[in-house]
Amino acid sequence: MKTENIQEQSKFNFSVLMCVYNGDNAVHFETAVNSILNQSLKPSEVVLVVDGFVSQQINTVIEKFEENGNFVVVRLKENQGHGNARRAGLCACSNDLVAIMDADDVSCFERFEKQIEKFVEQPYIDVVGGNITEFIEEESNLIAKREVPCNDSEIKDYMKKRCPMNLVTVMFKKSSVEKAGGFLDWYCEEDYYLWIRMALENMVFANVSHNLVNVRVGSDMYKRRGGWKYFQSERKLQKFMRKNKIIGAWRYFCNVTKRFIVQCMLPNRLRGWIYRKFARQKI
Repeated sequence: MKTENIQEQSKFNFSVLMCVYNGDNAVHFETAVNSILNQSLKPSEVVLVVDGFVSQQINTVIEKFEENGNFVVVRLKENQGHGNARRAGLCACSNDLVAIMDADDVSCFERFEKQIEKFVEQPYIDVVGGNITEFIEEESNLIAKREVPCNDSEIKDYMKKRCPMNLVTVMFKKSSVEKAGGFLDWYCEEDYYLWIRMALENMVFANVSHNLVNVRVGSDMYKRRGGWKYFQSERKLQKFMRKNKIIGAWRYFCNVTKRFIVQCMLPNRLRGWIYRKFARQKI
């Protein structure tokens, strides 16, 4: 039965979109690429966006994979940031189904198989994601997991408080994303902004109840999730949701207040504890 399922799913061609920039680790990058090439259900195309100048070590890894005929490289002369880089990469994807992958994470062996299975079962869905685990240095050193709601109504309700999709796990229909305006640059929140705009277009979301990606984290992650600039970005996004009637005045007040306390008033170590305690599940 499993073999028959894979044969049915193999009829669906899909692309994987990755971005790499000079701050990425070449070894971690190679591990990430290998994790998407060695899947139970393999992509028909990998589109890699090189976001500005990268080191010789990263270029060496790219050259190695370029020998693969389905590996497409898009080079940007200057660093454009994640939103713009993904927008450029999406244009280069030749399939309507596109999976996102980060340059330092590790996709689980059956990730794409489980996502295509969801599209086969429910072809009206526009985007499918899943859960993540987080690790420090070695994959065996798991520290937390982030589980997200599975069905469309739960996802859209959760969206009123927090980002309902783990970006590094998603596979979506390119046509649906483009209808919502595509990836647009929004400081540290381009994915949340996209899901909101897709919801406003009445598109259908789903998450599978499986771990799809192991995500590499560290103290820097919590530093990026703090500070005045990060808070202002979040506040403006909440304002956008209120303006478009996704949330009301009270939810807006609660969301902004919580974010101000965590992102602007807490030191990095305490902020990290808050995220692990209340925004993650302990392993």
